[in-house]
Amino acid sequence: MGGVEDDEPASKRMKLSSEELRRLSNGSTIKEPVAGSSRDLMARPLQSEGGEEVVGSKGVIKKVEFVRIIAKALYSLGYIKSGAHLEEESGIPLHSSVVNVFMRQILEGNWDDSVVTLRNIGLTDERTVKSASFLILEQKFFELLDEEKVMDALNTLRTEIAPLGVNDSRVRELSSYIVSPSYCSPTRSPKQDTVRARSRSKLLEELQKLLPATVMIPEGRLEHLVEQALVLQRDACMFHNSLDKEMSLYSDHQCGREQIPSQALQILQAHTGEVWFLQFSHNGKYLASSSNDQSAIIWEVYETGVSLKHKLSGHQKPLSSVSWSPDDRQLLTCGAEEVVRRWDVSSGECLHVYEKTGLGMVSCGWSPDGKWIFSGLNDKSICMWELDGKELECWKGQRTLKISDLEITGDGKQIISICRETAILLLDREAKVERFIEEDQPITSFSLSRDSRFLLINLLNQEIHLWNIEGDPKLVSKYRGHKRTRFIIRSCFGGLEQAFIASGSEDSLVYIWHRGTGELIETLPGHSGAVNCVSWNPANPHMLASASDDRTIRIWGLNNLSTKRKEPCSNGIHYCNGGY
Repeated sequence: MGGVEDDEPASKRMKLSSEELRRLSNGSTIKEPVAGSSRDLMARPLQSEGGEEVVGSKGVIKKVEFVRIIAKALYSLGYIKSGAHLEEESGIPLHSSVVNVFMRQILEGNWDDSVVTLRNIGLTDERTVKSASFLILEQKFFELLDEEKVMDALNTLRTEIAPLGVNDSRVRELSSYIVSPSYCSPTRSPKQDTVRARSRSKLLEELQKLLPATVMIPEGRLEHLVEQALVLQRDACMFHNSLDKEMSLYSDHQCGREQIPSQALQILQAHTGEVWFLQFSHNGKYLASSSNDQSAIIWEVYETGVSLKHKLSGHQKPLSSVSWSPDDRQLLTCGAEEVVRRWDVSSGECLHVYEKTGLGMVSCGWSPDGKWIFSGLNDKSICMWELDGKELECWKGQRTLKISDLEITGDGKQIISICRETAILLLDREAKVERFIEEDQPITSFSLSRDSRFLLINLLNQEIHLWNIEGDPKLVSKYRGHKRTRFIIRSCFGGLEQAFIASGSEDSLVYIWHRGTGELIETLPGHSGAVNCVSWNPANPHMLASASDDRTIRIWGLNNLSTKRKEPCSNGIHYCNGGY
């Protein structure tokens, strides 16, 4: 493509003295003797079907592209001499001589010449040529204004920029700068020249993004390719679940099952009844649980274990759920068709009781800013309250069921609840728009992903469905294997980047699937009753909690964890063999 295919050796091309050009364009060549050439020691490149030399065992990497990208990376890393040596020894220039002249003209502010050179680079798309010319002449325009050459700037705008027919709205905006007082300052400072020089470098970066990669290799191209390869390896790794796992370029990445929390490290036994619900705080420092013993417990999470912080009493009925405030300083607890209580996490004090005469609460949740709370009622309505108990709004009709979950999306706009036996309501409270997820089977519970883009729905037929709720809801995946015949069983997202799905089960096991593939990768035995609920610590991908009818909570961690447990510990806590 024109000058792009120029194979003139680097030693024959123009040497550019600008340090900016070395750093940004990496097109300069420093001639120094190359000692100890290893060319003869390298394997001879293969010949591709198209006649071009290729490297690599698959025959898909073109040698010229490979060498140019390596040279670009060397210059970007500051290895100027090494980049120049590579160009000289390989005979493969990073950029053609025409492109080098063009970049030097940009950095030196030779605007008219650079526009002419641009057309000699070999670009075939006239729109690209015009867009690039627009950027160059825009820079010329601003520098003329900066030098207080207002008439010259106006002439550039009228006779050079406007005739391009590119971005008319921007042309009108530029015309307004002609009369802007900010460009009419009678004094200039040395700093203005620095700012201008920086803007030329920025212009070169913008042109680099606009022009074809064959003309000017994008900045960080090699790094992008390597990162892409690492990410693909990570995403293909079934058990990748560690923030600390170093991914090396020296070998392909692969994790083992030891990255999945599968060892029962603690058994929490402070509840005197079945444990129905539990949830880690957003910062992972606390765990809250609720039980049919009419109490909730706030547990404190340490690196060395979990200990009881507060036991919350006051409800007159079993507790169906809890919900953490966005800042984790307060906790809501919901009695089964009773009231919602708001608690101070630090002191364990009950701050307010939310109730409605003649009605019972069935669910609770927070607005993302922590200013309001939401609750589902047993008359199938959903109410929004101020923290002091003032009711702000109530959505009547079939908005929720007696046994229901309640979630509010991260932007605070949508309220999500089970509105019918087989349907979930996504209510946009601002736009007053309702959307629905329709299932063929009765819905027992659901969980919202951290990014509010996905919903995990537990069904009566022992399936868990993953839905994408952006735009029109779409069923993404199904997870099977757990048991559910009589009770409400809850599931959750979890692990690093929420790459896993965990669920309770009536067969006393905890089930874990890989979210992307749907493959069941682990079942965790230990409980002696149905596992009602699970929660994965959002701050620690190696910590999972499960709540059971056997009145216990199990804290699961890695098999190879070898830390010392915290002493002393609160009552009702048992440490398992192989744990802390």
